[in-house]
Amino acid sequence: MLKLLKKENMGSSNLGWLESRFHFSFAEYRNPENINFGVLRVLNDDIIHPQSGFGTHPHHDMEIISYVVKGKITHKDSMGNEESLSRGEVQYLSAGTGIQHSEYNNTDEDLRLLQIWIIPPKKGMDTLYGSHRYKEQQRKNKLLQIVSPQDGDAIVKIYQDANIYVSELDAQMSLEYEIKENRQVYFVLIEGTLSLNGVMMDYGDAIEIRDEKLITMQALKNSHFLFIEIPFG
Repeated sequence: MLKLLKKENMGSSNLGWLESRFHFSFAEYRNPENINFGVLRVLNDDIIHPQSGFGTHPHHDMEIISYVVKGKITHKDSMGNEESLSRGEVQYLSAGTGIQHSEYNNTDEDLRLLQIWIIPPKKGMDTLYGSHRYKEQQRKNKLLQIVSPQDGDAIVKIYQDANIYVSELDAQMSLEYEIKENRQVYFVLIEGTLSLNGVMMDYGDAIEIRDEKLITMQALKNSHFLFIEIPFG
C-alpha cells in the first residue's frame, strides 16, 4: 500500500529566520491523527536563513539525525563536540539521559536540512554523538545507506532498528529496493520529480509504504531522495 503525502498538505511554519515543513505533529502544527510513522516521530524539512539558528537547548530519550541538503550546519554540544557539515553529510545524536546542543547557520547562504527524530528502544540509554562526511559519488545513481542499527553496516549507527538510505538519481535512471517482511518505509523526495511504483512525486512530497515487497524509483528529472526503513507497527 502506498499513501502519497503532498507537501501542500503538511504542517508549516515561518519564524522569519526559520522556515519549516512538518511531516508529523511538531511545534505549532498539531494533528492527533499524524503523530508518527512507527518509531519515526519527527521529520522536519528546515530552511535556516543566514547568521541564525537554534540556540543551546536540551534533548533526552530521542535519536536525532540531521541530513544536510544545502549550505553548512555548525553543531556544538555539552559533550564537547563541535563541527560543521555540508551537503550530503550526516550528524547523529542519541540524546539518551540528556544533552544540550546548538545548531547554527553561520554562513551567508540558506541552510536546508532534514531533521529526523527516531524513538529509541528504551529510555535512559547512553548518550552518543557521531557524524560522517559522505561523498556525492557514494550516492550518485545508487543507494547509499547512511544510518543503520548497531549491528548494521552503515558508518553512522543508532540504537533503534532503523535503516536510512539516500540517493541522487539522474533523469531517467532507476533503482529498486526490496522490503523485507514486517517492515515499512517512509520515503521523502528532497529534490526533483520521481515515479515510485507508478506514483508521481514532486519535490517535498512523501510516501508511506506498507505491505509492499519491492519499490522501484525512476527519476523523471534529476532527483534526490531519502527513505527510512523500520519495523512494521
